[in-house]
Amino acid sequence: MKFRKIISLVTLLTVLPALSGCWYLLAGGAGAYGGYKMKEKGYTLQNPITKEKSSQTSK
Repeated sequence: MKFRKIISLVTLLTVLPALSGCWYLLAGGAGAYGGYKMKEKGYTLQNPITKEKSSQTSK
């Protein structure tokens, strides 16, 4: 039983570093999706982030 536990631990320790890059891709994808949804609702990336004004302005 102890041998099986050691093998499981070694397997976990070797696979974990290989998956670390996946977290960066997941976070990047989530940020891109959030930006896309904000653009659909009329927001643009500025400093500070604001909503686009309508084309009809008071003169």
